[in-house]
Amino acid sequence: MNYENSIDFAQKMDEQDELKSYRDKFYIPVINGKQTIYFTGNSLGLQPKSTQKYINQELEDWAQWGVEGHFHAKNPWFAYHEMFTEPISKIVGALPKEVVVMNNLTVNLNLLMVSFYRPTKERYKIVCEAKAFPSDQYALEMQVKSAGFNPEDALIEVAPREGERTTRHEDIIDAIEKAGSSLACVMIGGVNYFTGQVFDMKAITEAAHKVGANCGFDLAHGAGNIELKLHEWNVDFACWCSYKYLNSGPGGVSGVFVHERHCNNTELPRFAGWWGHEKETRFLMEKGFKPMKSAEAWQMSNAPVLTMAAHKASIDIFDEVGMDKLLKKQRLLSGYLEFVVDEISETYLNKSEGKWLEIITPRDWSERGCQVSVIAHGFGRALFDKLLNEGVISDWREPNAIRMAPVPLYNSFEDIYRFGEILIKAISQ
Repeated sequence: MNYENSIDFAQKMDEQDELKSYRDKFYIPVINGKQTIYFTGNSLGLQPKSTQKYINQELEDWAQWGVEGHFHAKNPWFAYHEMFTEPISKIVGALPKEVVVMNNLTVNLNLLMVSFYRPTKERYKIVCEAKAFPSDQYALEMQVKSAGFNPEDALIEVAPREGERTTRHEDIIDAIEKAGSSLACVMIGGVNYFTGQVFDMKAITEAAHKVGANCGFDLAHGAGNIELKLHEWNVDFACWCSYKYLNSGPGGVSGVFVHERHCNNTELPRFAGWWGHEKETRFLMEKGFKPMKSAEAWQMSNAPVLTMAAHKASIDIFDEVGMDKLLKKQRLLSGYLEFVVDEISETYLNKSEGKWLEIITPRDWSERGCQVSVIAHGFGRALFDKLLNEGVISDWREPNAIRMAPVPLYNSFEDIYRFGEILIKAISQ
């Protein structure tokens, strides 16, 4: 694509965009009477305009039916979670029986680790990212401590090499191979939250299995953002949130993937709950947990219908559009943002004077999704604040990083051009 940093080019791209009508299906925040340029779908996706309708449907059914809504609501609550298996399986590349929507992200990560981190005296180590998102760090630390091991010994953290921004794939594979028979599990964020780097999940899974370890991923920044083929890649387990790229509201429900071979293993240890028990005998209320032969067996409680209604509003849009079209536009949008940032840095800043904009997200499309992370050399928080005051909602990370994620469902090429205008004004002041 031959990009141009001009309003004519941006508007032409928007006119040709087959997904342009979907922007109108979302509420765009307004600051000082103007629509914002919203680049934080990697933190909290925007609200679909249909969300209120979906939630109101459940409130109306609750009012009309009371407890009978479990069976007589428009979308019966008893099986509410089952509506997600088909559309979610398409988003993450799974069989329908391998996915379930339940709980929140870190709750699900801990539940899955109960099943897939089964340490012994000889095999107890976990390969993970250095400086992973804090929730993942804390979960892994406590899993290791709960099993009686020292995190300093048990956690093998793979970091970028000195002077580099992203982690080399070969360093992850090397860490797995070196751990060998001492390795119980690999648990990595499939997309690094800070840089936006996408890891080679297929190769990492293969390496883990080769040494006899389980392999799983936190896909908080992956689900709805990148192409996933969890079943085909033979991943053991994964979980993700729904409030980022899946636009399901603050604190929205989480999703879980468990590979078919584990779903069929009813002897696999797990924390049990009533809603994971086989449906045929669930209401007999008998002793003895009999897990369903699907990812639903990891459920402990019935569906939180009101938050799932918000989730359904977004997932119905995803199911209508399809990941192929989203990924096609994603590359054009994020590529345009990279182009604009690069051009402005080269034209208006001087690297030799210590002021420049460094994109640290990989340029290779096999290693990235929507997110573009920029180190603003020579600038502090004041730059981010100027952008925000002009209506650009992005994400600041100390000491000088700005994370942006143009999302194909609701961001436009004109958004990016207008951002460039605001950026030039901000760095020139």
